[in-house]
Amino acid sequence: MSTPWLPLTQSDEITQLAQASHEQPVLIFKHSTTCSISAAAKGKIERQWADSGLTLPIYYLDLLRFRPLSAQIAEQFGVTHQSPQLLLIQAGECTYDASHMGIRLADVKQAVQG
Repeated sequence: MSTPWLPLTQSDEITQLAQASHEQPVLIFKHSTTCSISAAAKGKIERQWADSGLTLPIYYLDLLRFRPLSAQIAEQFGVTHQSPQLLLIQAGECTYDASHMGIRLADVKQAVQG
């Protein structure tokens, strides 16, 4: 199974996913399409997704095309902007924040399970 990326392109989608996170946790992956480290992190997520046991919505933010959305995410969820960055949103709050090669789906699964 490939990673079920959902494109994140509109400001109101951030509000909607924050609201949806009260029902089910949501992931946001912030990716710079020109950065080799970001590409490596994205590839790692894609390779590990099927075996991760995660069934969460995972949103993909192209930082070069939609930079203002990254600033909105940082402000709304109280996180420092990083690239690449993986955020877990639960009950409207960021409960997991990892960047670069510190991104691990096993850590996300642990955070979801509490």
